[in-house]
Amino acid sequence: MKRNLPLLLILSVLVLAFGAGVALYRAMTPANETTPPTQMATATIPLPGADPMRVRGGANAPVTIEEFGDFECPPCGALHPELVKIEKEYGDRVRFIFREFPLQIHKFAYDAARSAEAAGAQNKFWEMHDLLYEKKETWRLAPDARVLFVDYARSLGLDTERFSRDMIGDLASARVALDMRRGKSMGVVGTPSLFINGRMLTTAEMTPDGIRSSIQAALREKGQ
Repeated sequence: MKRNLPLLLILSVLVLAFGAGVALYRAMTPANETTPPTQMATATIPLPGADPMRVRGGANAPVTIEEFGDFECPPCGALHPELVKIEKEYGDRVRFIFREFPLQIHKFAYDAARSAEAAGAQNKFWEMHDLLYEKKETWRLAPDARVLFVDYARSLGLDTERFSRDMIGDLASARVALDMRRGKSMGVVGTPSLFINGRMLTTAEMTPDGIRSSIQAALREKGQ
């Protein structure tokens, strides 16, 4: 045992030295080493979306609801009539902004988003927006939804030749891309996602009562 004592002492010193070295290395290494500083600085800053925005409601409303939606998304379709009710209930105290956020899992969502933007080029965005949600169960099952989108444009009194060009044109595609970029910069990963005065509602708040409670809280914050 006595003969092994020096060896044990040497091993103990080596282990302690190694542990001290690791601790020193961690202390000298930044905690966010794997995340670029510029990325961390900009991750929480919302990027602009398509301009002009698709907005309706009171221009000076104390509460702004910004929705990121997908016209083919079942929860979005279920939420739509409730938002219409809320719009009527609150009148000019609330304004609504709609942002395009078509999901890849939905076959015609991107074309639907572009059709709404094409209608918007002829000042009929909200009319097409509402029609797409109301007719969702028809066009989502069609072989080619764009044929129906043109029919909807015709029913709204739009120039269908211009609508057809705009629906596949660069402007509609760019507006969709800008809205999606904004959504991602704000942490949107699915639809529908609602922001009330810039705060994203939680999953628990995404109910008729939860949305109204959030609106009431925002109104109180504004002294309304």
